[in-house]
Amino acid sequence: MTPQQSTDISRDFDRLRKRIGGDDFLNNRGLANEVGFYVFPYDASKELEVRQHTADLVADSESGALSAHVIERNLWQVFLKICEDKKILDKIAALEQKRGSDALLARLQKIATPEVYVRAMDYNPHQPGRDVLLITGVGQIYPFMRAHSILENAQGVFEDIPVVLMYPGRYDGQHLHLFDRIDDGNYYRAFNIL
Repeated sequence: MTPQQSTDISRDFDRLRKRIGGDDFLNNRGLANEVGFYVFPYDASKELEVRQHTADLVADSESGALSAHVIERNLWQVFLKICEDKKILDKIAALEQKRGSDALLARLQKIATPEVYVRAMDYNPHQPGRDVLLITGVGQIYPFMRAHSILENAQGVFEDIPVVLMYPGRYDGQHLHLFDRIDDGNYYRAFNIL
């Protein structure tokens, strides 16, 4: 565990709730002209707790218990939708069996590019001052997609609303470390939300 990770997920979600309800946060103020992108790093062993707290957060948003409108985009669900739209979802297992895992990975990376992911996550209209995009499922899409690639491609699309990446690992302000051990790439434009 690192200083950026806590073992008290409930406390961290309480902090997140307070943060996303703030007017400055919702309007991307006080960021020195940076995009309102944030990373919520957590210990990957707490994944099930994080999923439950995330579901509660989204439910509270939908019921009006939160001032923010939290829109969750799970990257695994986005991936499945992309494959379904490309009509390859039911062919993935056969492709892996016929050509192997490396060939499958290469094929999926050509179909589900970061640009395609971001387009699939987008919605209109964004409601600046109210919406918060919550990106989940980072660990579920490894290794065929990397979190830093999603964030880089999302900058121009979601620059008007805050984006929070739920990240099972460490973020030191420049590097993402998936599961606390895999170098997931450099990304220096996000803020640690905790």
